[in-house]
Amino acid sequence: MEVANQSIVAEFVLLGLSDHPTLEKTFFVLILSTYLVILLGNGVLILVTILDTHLHTPMYFFLGNLSFLDICYTTSSIPLVLDGFLTPRKTISFSGCAVQMFLSFAMGATECVLLGMMAFDRYVAICNPLRYPVVMSKAAYVPMAISSWVAGGANSLVQISLAVQLPFCGDNVINHFTCEILAVLKLACADISINVISMGVANVIFLGVPVMFIFVSYIFILITILRIPSAEGRRKAFSTCSAHLTVVVVFYGTILFMYGKPKSKDPLGADKQDLADKLISLFYGVLTPMLNPIIYSLRNKDVKTAVRNLMRQKCLTH
Repeated sequence: MEVANQSIVAEFVLLGLSDHPTLEKTFFVLILSTYLVILLGNGVLILVTILDTHLHTPMYFFLGNLSFLDICYTTSSIPLVLDGFLTPRKTISFSGCAVQMFLSFAMGATECVLLGMMAFDRYVAICNPLRYPVVMSKAAYVPMAISSWVAGGANSLVQISLAVQLPFCGDNVINHFTCEILAVLKLACADISINVISMGVANVIFLGVPVMFIFVSYIFILITILRIPSAEGRRKAFSTCSAHLTVVVVFYGTILFMYGKPKSKDPLGADKQDLADKLISLFYGVLTPMLNPIIYSLRNKDVKTAVRNLMRQKCLTH
């Protein structure tokens, strides 16, 4: 009975930059500006992929899904971060923490699967162009996108369901800006080996498998491009997948940097290392969603043309 009473946690305390109050206003402005860029850039991409009939193709359908996913992913955490910069005591309810973890985990897993689907689309377009209309018909690419969302949501539901069933024994301080699942699991007063194993399996399925799928797809794409006799033909073929490849490198590169960087062994620099880890984690959550629309706008003539047409129509309307 005593353990049961101790296990009830009504809220969590998010430390964020509490130890560095002078930085909070600066980062509030910086993160707010970044968030507005994310909403604007991805919102415009969604709008042009819906309104411009020339972009009603599998590639741009996936791109619209990716932009919507980036908006959902950042909206699940950035408003909480911004509120924390302005609130003296930064707290979040237990249920609110569970919802925020579910959304963040689901969006991350969905993006991994979706990037793999986009790689398959580019593989078919370049390696089997004559079969592309049949293989990537609407009856195929819509279920592919839906399955990405369902898979990511189902995986997140399993992980969060396992986490919320754990007992918590009073320590409710999370040394992050948001509820990160590993940070929350460390506060549990029970064996979390099942949770760790489950997350490890999920990482292999939703992180490792898409990476291998993308890698193999681009090997075949590269072989096909190198077989094209003319330099102009090779350039055009590569340009159709360069934006997606850039997004993949940025997405997985930031993950690799975040989790693969060496830890500081200097005990005197522990505070600086802790601050650096927090800021890296914060910017990891906004870097890719901010860069995605920029990459697809700069490296894609169809998108640039669609945006110009949309702006021209708005000017003529006014």
